[in-house]
Amino acid sequence: MASAKLANIPDADIDPNGVFKYVLIRVHSTDDDSISKDIVRGYAWAEYHADIYDKVSGDLERAGGVDCECMGGGRIKHDSAAKKIHVYGYSMGFGKAKHSISTEKLKALYPDYEVTWADEGY
Repeated sequence: MASAKLANIPDADIDPNGVFKYVLIRVHSTDDDSISKDIVRGYAWAEYHADIYDKVSGDLERAGGVDCECMGGGRIKHDSAAKKIHVYGYSMGFGKAKHSISTEKLKALYPDYEVTWADEGY
């Protein structure tokens, strides 16, 4: 039951184009805290990383069965015409996400893209 609920949560959801903030969120099952998954969320509407985390975690937790924890943030440059995604930077409030984890999630969602990451930049 717990793992099925987590399986229904998409690993990644980002805006289709542009440069925007993102957060890496660890979603835990409330039935068994040892069961969790990391998800990537990035949107241009967010002024702050916390805006994304608050909306996504609130929606997931209200649906029930999960707790969320922010694992850090950064920025994403998504160029859909060139089929490129670049992950970089950090969040002032949450710190830097493990971009290597975020890029793996994005590579799975966009298998025909060049997905890269760097620790430099803001």
